Amino acid sequence: MSIRQEIEKREEEMLAEYATRSANSRGRAREEEDDPIRSCFMVDRDRIVHSKSFRRLKHKTQVFIAPPGDHYRSRLTHTLEVNQIAKTIGAGLNLNIDLIEAIALAHDLGHTPFAHAGEQILDSLVDGGFKHNQNSIRVLTRVEQHRKGPGLNLSWEVLDGVIHHSGYDSSDELASTLEGQVIRLSDKIAYVQHDIDDSIRAGLLVLEELPREYLDVLGYTHSKRIATLVTDTIMHTRCLIQQGKQVVVKPSPEIDRALKGLRKFMFEAIYNGPVCQAERSRAAFIVEHLFKYYKKNPHRMSPLYLEIAQEEGLDQAVIDYISGMSDEYCIESFLEIYVPRSLVPEAKKGLDSKGK
Repeated sequence: MSIRQEIEKREEEMLAEYATRSANSRGRAREEEDDPIRSCFMVDRDRIVHSKSFRRLKHKTQVFIAPPGDHYRSRLTHTLEVNQIAKTIGAGLNLNIDLIEAIALAHDLGHTPFAHAGEQILDSLVDGGFKHNQNSIRVLTRVEQHRKGPGLNLSWEVLDGVIHHSGYDSSDELASTLEGQVIRLSDKIAYVQHDIDDSIRAGLLVLEELPREYLDVLGYTHSKRIATLVTDTIMHTRCLIQQGKQVVVKPSPEIDRALKGLRKFMFEAIYNGPVCQAERSRAAFIVEHLFKYYKKNPHRMSPLYLEIAQEEGLDQAVIDYISGMSDEYCIESFLEIYVPRSLVPEAKKGLDSKGK
């Protein structure tokens, strides 16, 4: 028996009956030999961590574009916070932690530079629109490369969790696995709470402005609110299971209402507020002009994207290229293309400005 089989056996014996077993995965788009050590979800997690798209998350915006100081969240730190929250919920429900981690680390790989500002402008520029969760699947199945093949060739369950992580409405389709449902909720828990923290740090919000009716329920500190949401989700979901009801990962109605209330407040006060809107208008200007430039000058893109242009059309190639950029690289590209700079060689040493 291989070590991987030992791991799969432990999953079968120890995980909850409603948890996802790696041995029962629906598999990959391209068949591969099983790893002798790692389960399929462990392999997926490792491929994601070692991908270029994952590394670029450290230079992609979470809410505020290029904020001063080191203590504001980036898209990478958001991803790590989602991962930790989700693994705690998963442990409380005895779910497959390896699957949870793989989905968590991959869920935002399709985010554009400048976060939702970039997403909104790309959505307006192409037929069929642009959504970051769909683009995350695009990154994972086409743009990233594994063993000289398109995409990372991840398990079906990971991709299902990624595509269904967005949205927070009862009409939204849920992931097929409970592990995927954990990520969807953990994403909301993480960004609502850490965006409150960052907004207070930025001086755009004070604690007293947050609706008391929600803080009375969730707590008056960052850690207390997360603890309340995580604990309640575990206990309420376990209660639903014990009652024999449909197994869905969710908090109790009172806690859910408070989270949604804080989320709505953040959209009104911060996400759609004057500072974020001003940043977005500038970011949109950059993204739109880069889109037009690369449409006219596709040769300035790297060979992979020229290949995509030939196979799937120029619009798709430009979208793939721009959406993968970090904030910093996006700005540098714009400056190089559009901002005038001297092309005159530097004067020889020993000569003053008049050439003497």
